[in-house]
Amino acid sequence: MNALSPMLSPPILSIEAVVKNFRGLRAVDGVSFTVAKGEIVALIGPNGAGKTTVFNMIAGVFAPNDGDILLEGQSLVGLRPDQVCRAGVGRTFQLVKPFGNLSVEENVVVGALRWAADVAEAKRLAREVLEMLGLADKRRLPARSLTLPDRKCLEVARALATRPKLLLLDEVMAGLRPAETDRMVETFQRLNRETGLTIVLIEHVMRAVMALSHRVVVINSGKPVCEGIPAEVVRDPRVLDCYLGEEAV
Repeated sequence: MNALSPMLSPPILSIEAVVKNFRGLRAVDGVSFTVAKGEIVALIGPNGAGKTTVFNMIAGVFAPNDGDILLEGQSLVGLRPDQVCRAGVGRTFQLVKPFGNLSVEENVVVGALRWAADVAEAKRLAREVLEMLGLADKRRLPARSLTLPDRKCLEVARALATRPKLLLLDEVMAGLRPAETDRMVETFQRLNRETGLTIVLIEHVMRAVMALSHRVVVINSGKPVCEGIPAEVVRDPRVLDCYLGEEAV
């Protein structure tokens, strides 16, 4: 069962009517939503809906053609990805590509060096994060040797090592078995509960969306459809028509 959404306070993230065009294609068309500090929000919709484009605008990969993106009231528009990371946004990617020739621990140290005073401090945090994600016993292995579930965990570990205020998870549970998905959900629930970490996730695995998210935002063809608590959203006829009719719940 998903936890109750936190009491609303000034949002940590505000997406304000963002628009993104690629040549003649409008990939995102007026999407708006907010995320409260400590909230877990799922961004869902069919393939090609514009979800990852929204993530890329938050992370500084693309600048919106219109609208604004605010982190704790400060605009992120115009910042480079490294500057967005320094502002407190960590993210994972759909295609998991660790530094294959580096060890698991070294991969996480790279993320920790964003803020750590020295390599020793970065290693200390890396080991804490790996312990949390169940990878401590594999820290000396080359990253290329990991299974898909462990590579997914490593991707999350690298993002967490940057000490984000806001964590963007892009389909981290895709390709996992149900039991592996449940373990990942439990990890994010624990992080959210124990550290207050704010999470926005893109996810097609509805098992995870229903268990993890406090609130769901649905977009289709780049446009907002609806938002609400998971139990309400999955019964909305607009969502059934554009998305859940195609997906296994």
